[in-house]
Amino acid sequence: MIIEDFSEENKQPKRSNAAARVFEAVLAALMLLALLPLLLGVAILIRIESKGPAMFKQQRGGLHGRHFTIYKFRTMEHGRDNKRQYLNPFDGDPSITKIGNILRKTSIDELPQLINIVKGDMSFIGPRPTVIDQTDNYDDYQKQRLMVKPGVTGLAQVSGRNSLSWDEKIDIDIDYINRKSLRLDMYILAQTIVKVFRTEEIYEKS
Repeated sequence: MIIEDFSEENKQPKRSNAAARVFEAVLAALMLLALLPLLLGVAILIRIESKGPAMFKQQRGGLHGRHFTIYKFRTMEHGRDNKRQYLNPFDGDPSITKIGNILRKTSIDELPQLINIVKGDMSFIGPRPTVIDQTDNYDDYQKQRLMVKPGVTGLAQVSGRNSLSWDEKIDIDIDYINRKSLRLDMYILAQTIVKVFRTEEIYEKS
């Protein structure tokens, strides 16, 4: 699925990977500092509502299939996240806490991934990282998805998110990698902001 033609951008010189890495890390660190009161407040509310840690951690497959630990705010009852790692939550899912539902609809649950950007595991924009049982068993076509760092948001997220099938997400992510450019990244960022405010396609249909 091609959202818009950005192919001309591929003819321009690529940004320096080192410079982009430094820029993303510094920006993510500054965002963490600015958002610290919000992050602490959310963590406290999660702990008050349900037992368990405020942070959800899980192994995901990153650049070239390398495993890393992703950080998110916990939105489900403690222990349900890992047990249901292959099942996307649906609207009205009883496993999701009241605070968790708000965090998902506002995408605040994803903010701890700024830590992953600082560490160099992720970028702001790229294919969403999936569980290692999937990435470790990708076929040759799917492995193309691992040619760039995973992102907090990506082309698949602004193209349909959980309303898309797994194969459609793979195709869109590979399309993004083949057409990756600053202009395309800016387009994805702008569309992400729109999606967040509209709380679109957060859940699969039950």
